[in-house]
Amino acid sequence: MNIEEILDVLDEVLDRAWNLPLTGGRCVVDADKVRDMIDEVRLNLPGEIKQAKAIVADRAEIISVAKREAEGIVQKAEEHAKAMISKEEIVKQSQARAAEIMQQAQMKAREIRSAAQDYSENVLRQTEESLARSLSDVKGTRQGLRNAIRK
Repeated sequence: MNIEEILDVLDEVLDRAWNLPLTGGRCVVDADKVRDMIDEVRLNLPGEIKQAKAIVADRAEIISVAKREAEGIVQKAEEHAKAMISKEEIVKQSQARAAEIMQQAQMKAREIRSAAQDYSENVLRQTEESLARSLSDVKGTRQGLRNAIRK
């Protein structure tokens, strides 16, 4: 019997006990039977306490395992968040580097365009000067021919 059942039997013994008149509710019970029940309670009590302790220990172990699992989940979530932030940071750095490269490429293109214009301007000026000299020589030669014919 477990303690609960023993206490139920003890309660029945008290219910069946004889009430003594004029004693304010006192009754006569079988003392040997009550002592036997008390001894049985004492014998069963350690078992019940062991069972309760085992339940408490199981509960503590379950809570401990749950805490470890929760900590693991939180740690994985933090690592995942850091990885995502890291990826986002890499993307931002890549975009910044791409913008810098584009700016450098545009500056280089302007420099090349400016240098090409300067070179073209210089070649055209030299060509114009050469043509002007040639034209002057042609005019001089023509004038010389005219003068030679007139003489």
